[in-house]
Amino acid sequence: MVIPAAIRLALALLVLSVAVAPRLAAQPAADTARRHMIAASHPMAAEAGLAVLRAGGSAVDAAIAAQAMLTLVEPQSSGIGGGALLLHWNATDRTLAAWDGRETAPAAATPMLFLRDGGPMAFADAATGGRPVGVPGAMRMLEAVHRAHGRLPWPLLFDAAIVAAEAGFIVSPRLAAAIAGQAARLAADPDGAGALYLQPDGSPVPAGHRLRNPALAATLRALAEQGAEALHRGPIAAAMVAAVRGDARNPGLLATEDLAAYAPVRRAALCGPYRAVIVCGFPPPSSGGVATLQILGILRHQDMAALDPRGADHAHLLVEAGRLAFADRNRYLADGDHVAVPVAGLLERFYLGLRAQLVDRAGALPMADLRAGNPLRDGAASVPATPLSPQLPQPERGTAHLSVVDAAGNVVSMTTTVEAGFGSGLVVGGFVLNNQLTDFSFLPAREGWPVANRVGPGKRPRSSMSPTIVFDAAGAPVLALGSAGGERIIGHVAQTLVAIIDNGLSPEAALALPRVAGVHATAELEAGSGAAALAAALETRGFPVLVAPNRSGLQVIGIARTPEGLVLRGAADPRREGIVLGD
Repeated sequence: MVIPAAIRLALALLVLSVAVAPRLAAQPAADTARRHMIAASHPMAAEAGLAVLRAGGSAVDAAIAAQAMLTLVEPQSSGIGGGALLLHWNATDRTLAAWDGRETAPAAATPMLFLRDGGPMAFADAATGGRPVGVPGAMRMLEAVHRAHGRLPWPLLFDAAIVAAEAGFIVSPRLAAAIAGQAARLAADPDGAGALYLQPDGSPVPAGHRLRNPALAATLRALAEQGAEALHRGPIAAAMVAAVRGDARNPGLLATEDLAAYAPVRRAALCGPYRAVIVCGFPPPSSGGVATLQILGILRHQDMAALDPRGADHAHLLVEAGRLAFADRNRYLADGDHVAVPVAGLLERFYLGLRAQLVDRAGALPMADLRAGNPLRDGAASVPATPLSPQLPQPERGTAHLSVVDAAGNVVSMTTTVEAGFGSGLVVGGFVLNNQLTDFSFLPAREGWPVANRVGPGKRPRSSMSPTIVFDAAGAPVLALGSAGGERIIGHVAQTLVAIIDNGLSPEAALALPRVAGVHATAELEAGSGAAALAAALETRGFPVLVAPNRSGLQVIGIARTPEGLVLRGAADPRREGIVLGD
């Protein structure tokens, strides 16, 4: 493929600035632009995406360049060895699509994958090594979206990450802390993760260290030249399978046939009304779209605009709506291609009205009454519906999010993940392999009934990723957002939507709010923030309360059309190192 020399030269100069002198100093939390914008979870990913936008690339092109860079500079959260969910708004034909690059379970996987001696494995034992590695889907999904909506040649989109991997990049304090926290897991893969992220004496590489990753540069070069097939067939695929199946501690089931057979899925986005806008999210296998729309559907019955977004009454309603949504999520949400998920019933207006009637402004719903509802099952899925038992809570971690708007008005909201910090702890070809299968229920059944999110061959594990695009009454996009944070993503996104839509806050003001959410049965409040001061009031009202550190990773772009033209206003979560860049 011949790439115009002018485009190559422009990008080469930008790539050099990204790779050699990355901007890791303090960055502004918000920015405005009138042409294009990217909000990403690491400065170098945002810079790679901006370089592509300036070269005339589409929002999809920028997302691909950013994902390649995140594989290098934020390996604890996402990468080409994991999966991603992407919402895309096509401004030309005014269509919205949900592109599913979620990992799948190997064909040999059974519901007993995480059982040992008749009981569930300890999460720490299950999450490391080959057993939890799912078939990665991010790159095949991004390749499919690029075929449909890319503007620049595919190979060009990997240049920045290749140069940065070869030249090295400066390890940020956040990455250094992640490496130190996972040093024992990384050391257990001495030829892969240990060799890359630990020093010769076994100590973790410190902040300020220039980390080079020539193996990843070679992998990205293969991806640039051969497309996603480079990961799914041939020597890189064989090396992934060898690492997973040959792991002495916790061998897995991944096979070359699983990698070759993986296919992304283009799905219909999940949309619902909230006040004067339409909120669109991701359908199953993500629980994020359903749960977020349920929270908003319950809060439609409350005057959220009249309440202080930092106050106890506001927190009370956010938490209670979240608790009710999680009760439904834990019983019904899973991969709809394998399990009958009553999505329409869960989002039906009358049903959400009934759920809203359970909210009492005077006190929390008693634990005995906090259970899943009984939505209509009409047309739930092609697979037969069966009685289901709720899944017990399990840890969910990891992820990164990016939002992009290009000069043509196309919008991308993409959440990407390897699950836990550094995924499985295995590194092949310079990139981290996911441990996404731990997002399945370890227990295949409870109380005599199956769990919807049990392991199954070819099944996609339930996700909490919540890429979201909001539209005005005329059908124009006005907001693109999403977050990192495992199962807390749902609350992060819902709280931000309420803050912007109901309370009229700017994106940066909404992201600066103390984090408050209902997660499973608990009111979770951000430690060290104004939310912690609400603990006593919520406990008095009967809520179980957990005050804990919160590392939300929201990336938001607001889209406004003014008499002077388009105005983009972005914000990156101040709790992480992301930035917003645009022109």
